[in-house]
Amino acid sequence: MDVLCLFFISFKLLLFFSGLCYATTDTISSSQSLSEGRTLVSKDQTFELGFFSPGSSKNRYLGIWYKKIPVQTVVWVANRLNPINDSSGMLMINRTGNLVLMSQSTSIVWSANLTKVSSSAVVQLLDSGNLVLRDEQDGNLGTYLWQSFDYPSDTLIAEMKLEWDLKTGFERRISAWRSPDDPSPGDFTWGIELQENPEIIMRKGSTKFYRSGPWNGLGFSGAPELRPNPIFKYKFVSNEEEVYYMFNATKKSAISRIVMNETSNARERFVWNEENQSWKLYASVPRDRCDNYDLCGSYGICILSASPICQCLEGFKSKSLDSMDWSQGCIRNKPLNYSKVDGFIKFDGLKVPDATHSSVNRSMNLKECREKCLENSSCMAYTNSDISGGGSGCTMWFGDLMDMKQFPAGGQDLYIRMSASEKGANDEHKNIQIIVFTTIAAVAVVAVLSLIVGFILSILLLNK
Repeated sequence: MDVLCLFFISFKLLLFFSGLCYATTDTISSSQSLSEGRTLVSKDQTFELGFFSPGSSKNRYLGIWYKKIPVQTVVWVANRLNPINDSSGMLMINRTGNLVLMSQSTSIVWSANLTKVSSSAVVQLLDSGNLVLRDEQDGNLGTYLWQSFDYPSDTLIAEMKLEWDLKTGFERRISAWRSPDDPSPGDFTWGIELQENPEIIMRKGSTKFYRSGPWNGLGFSGAPELRPNPIFKYKFVSNEEEVYYMFNATKKSAISRIVMNETSNARERFVWNEENQSWKLYASVPRDRCDNYDLCGSYGICILSASPICQCLEGFKSKSLDSMDWSQGCIRNKPLNYSKVDGFIKFDGLKVPDATHSSVNRSMNLKECREKCLENSSCMAYTNSDISGGGSGCTMWFGDLMDMKQFPAGGQDLYIRMSASEKGANDEHKNIQIIVFTTIAAVAVVAVLSLIVGFILSILLLNK
């Protein structure tokens, strides 16, 4: 009887300690590891880290997905380039404090590649979905030795940055999975183009595929429909230290993600529909043919409602005799003087041109911007860099203007350089001339009337 009681107690204790070993946790220390069948779960139960096989593949990967969403939706993958072909994977912190993923042969499949040694490192899955490696003795919980947010896969989630860190030269961009069965990086990427007037660019290989247009204070020039909404709020920052885009959920229950899709060649934003228990496509770019980069050539403009959709700007004509060939773009009807004699025509409702060859001066007003552009013979267009609050700042474009689109609503004003002889090019000067002429005419009329009245009064006085 005593033997049976001892066995029963021992069995209960075994179950108890076994439960402790496999209890849900968000952290592992240097004395622990994570293997097949075990996961890390963020404190609020939103995200889960573990091993998975994508699609019909039998390869094993270490990844992060949404814990409470029944459709497994992976947002980050560690070993994208080096899958494990069995169930021997093990995540651990090695003797130097580096986070490593090991396989059956005890070879390193993936590593955080730390250069700093830490004897008290812990790895934790945060409520944001960010997997972080930090020094447990560091009192600053926001200081990390390494974080997964620095190495995005194909998905951008809330609080995650698409970024250039200008202090370190480090870039954070996302790249599509090669296929639903293969999370290795495909050819389709999305990141910030580091230039004086930054834009967010989608590329297919090294070729530009779509661009957002520069930030104009309210949103991106190429996405006028992006407005405040009940699901997420977005932010774009460009200063001396960093350039980044990010979004945040307006409330915890609003789950949204942006995914690069190699199959559809699109950047897609999905929102989780709790009622239907499914992902709903909220927005996708490119939206239409006019979003395809440089479809209409230099000085061409894409108008979705036109036929053909490529047209030449006012004051320009097609360079090609073939009405269907827009690769050569458009040329001017009348040549420029390349001096202050030139004028400008205002075009409204545009996605402004490719900002690669543009400059920004945030202290100038629009009048100063015009004068500065006229002084430079290579300046072909200008507008406000910030259109909020009535407009401020100055952006100037140099060389041929590329990749413009006409929006039926929204868009920006753009002042394009024209020959002074081109109709409408000197409307500002004409207005001044009309005002001056009207003033002179009014003074003359008053003077003549005064003379007439004076003459009549003189005659009346004489008759008396």
